[in-house]
Amino acid sequence: MPPTVAKVILAPRERQVLEGLADGSMIAEVALSLQIREGTASGYLKLAKRKLYGVRETAAALAVAYATKAIDRPNLLDPGSLYLPREQRELVPLIAQEMTAAQMATVLKREVDIVRRDGRELLGNLRARNRAHAITRAWTYQFLTVEQVIEWLR
Repeated sequence: MPPTVAKVILAPRERQVLEGLADGSMIAEVALSLQIREGTASGYLKLAKRKLYGVRETAAALAVAYATKAIDRPNLLDPGSLYLPREQRELVPLIAQEMTAAQMATVLKREVDIVRRDGRELLGNLRARNRAHAITRAWTYQFLTVEQVIEWLR
């Protein structure tokens, strides 16, 4: 039986803002689509992050939101349908944990420049617009799982 964490309940607008950011949109685009001010959307995002175990980055907020079912999980695709080199796959849970390139380099015992290059290539291979979108795409291809997220939440 996989480990679990408590389900997080987001207010409707918090949920809408987070779901809007999941596709790689910027906060201004999400605010425009929801017909609210950008500052208001940012406020909802801040509240959602606090509820999602106090994460600071949107990428981490999405990872936790998927793991806790605070937002609907994307439809899963066959991980074999997208090849990601091991060096890039290893970055996914570290991005979800809000690590910087320097922190990832330390954990992985690699040069920072190499980690940055692998990160850029990861975004390209996932066809992701930014780190938050990369988390959604990685979740879709099952390179990030509930078990991984729950492990670092504990």
